[in-house]
Amino acid sequence: MAGLTAGYAGYTLLAVAGLVVIVANSPALLTALTVAGAGYLVWLGWGVLRQPATLTASEEAMGSSHVQIMLKGAGISGLNPKALLLYFSLFPQFIDPATGWPVAAQTGLLGTLHMAACATVYLAVGLLARTVLRTRPSAARAVTRASGAMMIVIGGFLLVERLAG
Repeated sequence: MAGLTAGYAGYTLLAVAGLVVIVANSPALLTALTVAGAGYLVWLGWGVLRQPATLTASEEAMGSSHVQIMLKGAGISGLNPKALLLYFSLFPQFIDPATGWPVAAQTGLLGTLHMAACATVYLAVGLLARTVLRTRPSAARAVTRASGAMMIVIGGFLLVERLAG
């Protein structure tokens, strides 16, 4: 959850710095980001299918440190082209330079609200998933396989969509 939220923090900082307009108006940069994100998603999905995680009654980490897990989460959300579009095309609609608040402060507030909402949802989903999947190992294996396959499908779809369009 912290890693996924950290990826959005990067977009918030870019937006506050004013890079929103540059990225949103650069098809080449947007394509590069989309291709990188899609490639990363396919790579993660392949890794999940190749070596699916297994749940045990143990509380110890399963081969990855907390830092590695956090960095993977930051990579997932930080390379998500849909998040880029959210920050760079949706946020400007809610920013009003005439309010007396600096545009950077308004952008930072919107980014912070988005990160807080995502963190809340990700925490709830994570806790629920851990509770359900630990009691049903076969469900955990099915979810892992489906997740890996979906990452590959979504990554492939993003590549086709961006490169064909």
